[in-house]
Amino acid sequence: MTASLRLGTRGSPLALAQAAMVTAALAAHGTACETVVVTTTGDRVQDRPLAEIGGKALWTKELDAALADRRIDLAVHSMKDVETTLASHVALAAMLPRADVRDRLIGASSLASLPEGARVGTSSPRRAAQLLSIRPDLRIEMLRGNVATRLGRIAAGDFDATLLAAAGLERLGMSDGVPLEIEDWLPAPAQGAVGIAIRAGDVATAELVETIDHAETHAAVLLERGFLAALVADCHSPVAALARVTGERVTFTGEIIAEDGRERQRGSVESTRGLAATAVADLAVDLLARASPRLRAQFG
Repeated sequence: MTASLRLGTRGSPLALAQAAMVTAALAAHGTACETVVVTTTGDRVQDRPLAEIGGKALWTKELDAALADRRIDLAVHSMKDVETTLASHVALAAMLPRADVRDRLIGASSLASLPEGARVGTSSPRRAAQLLSIRPDLRIEMLRGNVATRLGRIAAGDFDATLLAAAGLERLGMSDGVPLEIEDWLPAPAQGAVGIAIRAGDVATAELVETIDHAETHAAVLLERGFLAALVADCHSPVAALARVTGERVTFTGEIIAEDGRERQRGSVESTRGLAATAVADLAVDLLARASPRLRAQFG
């Protein structure tokens, strides 16, 4: 090994699995990592929706602080949990190859098979809005916790169903549930992507981490995060998006949804990579222009 880095991560089984993926990838390029577990506010507070207590920053601010005071050299994140605007001292340096972007339905064979008034547990505004747009009879109730906790609540009969990211299940060696196909059920922006954050201006670490960057995943994630930025979306805003990057071609689909599921605005664009950021921002503007005042009010 030619270098050693301190890698910061949350302590959940999924976070540790993702940290191990980054460690293995860097090791293959001659860089060793020491894992440093950092407990976040999102891990400590489990009885309220994140949107009520500070949003996505509750998964990242302690890791950002650890970067700032040099306790760690890099931090590993599920990119769908990273706030759209980064702290000024933080830079996204690399992405691992993206995994399955779909959600999986746990507890039922399909959304249609859920009984009238079924209780579905989720803390995601996007998932709640998508569910209500398809099944307005469903009772959406707050369910947080790590993957094992949420699966346990379904097994115990506390809820009829929940939704989990396929990528997280696969990284934990699980195959529970039924995948919801993208054509009907767009994922969260950046779902399935594992990102690596470093201190802005840390050239030495950036050079080491860039050796494991998957360029097409990185480009796709930046476009999806750009869509959120153009919408001025926050943690309350139900947004779904997916960019597909193949060589120099980009196909992007985005959707905004009313919290009660009664309105959805969806659109797609195709572009070259060089023009994709502008095309995606224009799509965001178009969706907001088509939306009712009530739906537009969910965005900044």
